[in-house]
Amino acid sequence: MKIALIQQTNTANRAENRAKLEKNIHLCAAQGAELIVLQELHNGLYFCQTEDTTVFEQAETIPGLSTEIFGKIAKELSVVIVLSLFEKRAAGLYHNTAVVLEKDGTIAGKYRKMHIPDDPAYYEKFYFTPGDLGFKPIQTSVGKLGVLVCWDQWYPEAARLMAMAGAELLIYPTAIGWESTDTADEKQRQTEAWFTVQRGHAVANGIHLLSCNRVGYEADPSGVTNGIQFWGNSFVAGPQGEFLAKASNENEENIVLEIDLKRSENVRRWWPFFRDRRIDAFGDVTKRWREE
Repeated sequence: MKIALIQQTNTANRAENRAKLEKNIHLCAAQGAELIVLQELHNGLYFCQTEDTTVFEQAETIPGLSTEIFGKIAKELSVVIVLSLFEKRAAGLYHNTAVVLEKDGTIAGKYRKMHIPDDPAYYEKFYFTPGDLGFKPIQTSVGKLGVLVCWDQWYPEAARLMAMAGAELLIYPTAIGWESTDTADEKQRQTEAWFTVQRGHAVANGIHLLSCNRVGYEADPSGVTNGIQFWGNSFVAGPQGEFLAKASNENEENIVLEIDLKRSENVRRWWPFFRDRRIDAFGDVTKRWREE
């Protein structure tokens, strides 16, 4: 199967961002991509650098404008598309939600981001309620997709539960970058940790992993911080954690790549981690902390 990741810069002009995405989706489909993954909150700027109640006006219902616009594209090109949207579920109730569109333009399923960060420049708890749909893969014509979102990528439990539920791919729409005052060494440590933890999910579960990050500089509207330089580096890892493709840390890029989902079966035969799991001794993993 051919998959694609679209790594792009964004501006405050949401219509222009969507138009650029549409152009890139067409380019990826023309190269044979059947599954196309977009970055986290791809319609606009990463607005969580500040806490601003007017931003809630950007939220949309699902189904809504974006599922209609991208649904038409998915149907026209006969591709599966993974969206990342600011969902308005009800007044005062919002989620960071990934939506999977089927090749006929219909909604195959959605996933609401479970792990919500609250750090300087990443004030997501102000905007998003933690997801309540669980870790359930979404069945599509191209396979069973284990869709998670950004901060979820640091949690091995999320990847494991998706794999245990039969996910054939792990997919992470992402928005992560450096604060400009970080030292070069610190930037490298952060990026390497990001690669390492996700490649570890691929290895531990014997599964391909697709991570699609945004790229480019976005200023902090409040001026409190120096903004975020999103580090790009979107990548595809194989079931042994091997890099199959990787974008740059500064340029807009489309990754289009053919992957072999049958490889997971072979890797799991060589490395039978699921066979050897000590599920009889894992009960404490559901506790916040284990006191001695």
